[in-house]
Parts: sequence; structure tokens; C-alpha cells
Amino acid sequence: MIDLLNALAVLANFVIMPALAYGSQLALGALGVTLIYGILRFSNFAHGDTMAFGAMATILVTWALQAQGVTLGPLPTALLALPFGIFATCLLLLATDRLVYRFYREQKAAPVILVIVSMGVMFVMNGLVRFIIGVDDQNFADGARFLISAREFRELTGLREGLAIKSTAVITVVVAVLVVAALFWFLNKTRTGKSMRAFSDNEDLALLSGINPERVVAITWIIVAALATTAGVLYGLDKTFKPFTYFQLLLPIFAAAIVGGLGSPIGAIAGGFVIAFSEVTITYAFKRFAGYLLPEAWEPDGLVQLLSTDYKFAVSFAILIIVLLFRPTGLFQGKTA
Repeated sequence: MIDLLNALAVLANFVIMPALAYGSQLALGALGVTLIYGILRFSNFAHGDTMAFGAMATILVTWALQAQGVTLGPLPTALLALPFGIFATCLLLLATDRLVYRFYREQKAAPVILVIVSMGVMFVMNGLVRFIIGVDDQNFADGARFLISAREFRELTGLREGLAIKSTAVITVVVAVLVVAALFWFLNKTRTGKSMRAFSDNEDLALLSGINPERVVAITWIIVAALATTAGVLYGLDKTFKPFTYFQLLLPIFAAAIVGGLGSPIGAIAGGFVIAFSEVTITYAFKRFAGYLLPEAWEPDGLVQLLSTDYKFAVSFAILIIVLLFRPTGLFQGKTA
């Protein structure tokens, strides 16, 4: 029985908790992608760098607050700076829409044109972020590092294995739940949210009903800015901030949105956790876990690892290809055009 509890502690410490936090971050990122696709009708390749910009703006405000001695005690100061980061990202996205996307929208350009345009915006945003904050890792997390450390867990339970619960992981899950709940309430209960859903379902009928398309577009960008900034900050707190990392996150984010069903908010959330648990599970070395469950004579010599962590994004790519081949509409029947 003790060996089973030790095995579960190992699994929770290295698979379940990291995957829950990572899945929450991917879900928020995928929600932004699926909102843009569902309402604005194109795949926004600049979303990863939008997350980077929002995180960068939040970091700069966090540093300013820390320099003035303003903190949240055991909580990260970045939570206090987050609204400022969201505001800066809102301004950036609204300006980008006015200067770039609006022209192509008025010309009724094909979605593939907007995809190509978004790639150009992606490179500009990436260069802007790296120019402002640099290319190195930026660690901006403060406050309590753990809710419970591995040593405290061992002393409390008497087990050989410790379970370290990072405060940033718990904050990530809690904030993600609150943000998703607020988003679904907004989309389903408010007049503006219902207008956005109507515009997404049938643009022509929505226009005939008197819905202002430019207002819907502006609100969509504001919501996307909030989601992207929150996801970027949570990822930076949980791991670390490095501009190019957010460009790499684009693949698992899009994979999450497509696996769940592109255009489906519920699918984006489910897809985020599918991708996260797949990546973490397939790249984790199960040697220690197996050592507690198997007889001593059967204990493995190798790492019992399907793929190295260097190839974790290959897992997202493989899942994406499989879904596109066998269920292109995703798990929750998203939009295909």
C-alpha cells in the first residue's frame, strides 16, 4: 500500500499537477484563437506573440511596482499588474485591427489572405517584444513559491516521495477557472455576448438584425487581449518568460483549438487539457513510478520514456495530424469553414 501511495505521489508531482497548470494555460490561449476564428473568420498566427506582448507589458509594470515596494505578500505582484498588461494589449490589438485587418475585412478578403497578414503581424510583434525587453529569460515571479514543499509533504505523510505544490500552478488553475466562467457568463447571459454569438453563427442575419459589426469586432479583440495576456502571464509565472517561447507555444495552442473543434469555446478548453496531458505523459520518464509498482526483479533499467522532452511539441503535431485526418471538425464539432 505504501508503494502505491509513493507511486501516486510521483505521478501527481511530475505529471498531474504540471499538466493541469499547462492545460489551463493552453486552454486560455486556445480560447483566444477559437474566438477569432469563430467571429472574425480567420486563424490568427500572431496569437502567441500577442501573449508575449501582454506578458511583457505586465512584467514591466510588475518591476515598477516592485521598485516602489508594492507587493501582494504571498501572491505574485504580477496579478496586481495584470490589468495594466491587459489594457496595453487591448490598445495594441485595436490599433492593429484599425491599421491592418480592417482594410482586408472591408475588401472581403479570403481567410487565407488574413492568415498571411497575421503572420506578418506576428513577426512585427515578436520583434517589438524582443526589442523592448530583450531575448533572455525574465523571472518576475515573487511571493510564496510553494503552498506545500516536498519536504513538508514527506514529514506530514511519512512517505518516501514528496509532493511539491507550486503556488503558481494553483494560481494558474484558479485564475483559468474564474476567467472561463466569466467568459461563458458574458457570452451566454449578456446582450453583447449574445450579439457576438449571433454574428458568429450567421453574419448576414446578424447585420439584418441591427448588430453593429465593428462593435462586435472591437469587443472580440478586447476579450482576446484579456485571454492572451492572462495566459501569457500565467505561463511566465509557472515557467519563465522568454519571447521566443511564446512563438513555439503557437503549435500546441492551435492543436488544442483544432482538437477540441475550431470555433468551439468548450472544445478549446477540452483540447487544451488533451494536448497538455498528452505532452507531459508521453515525455515523462516513468522509471521511478514503475519502480514502486513492479517487483524488484522486474524494475526497468531504462528511463521508461516514450519521447525525450526535447520532442514534446512533436506530440502536439502528431495529435493535430491524427485529428485532421480522422475528425477534422474536432471533438466538439467546430467550424470547418
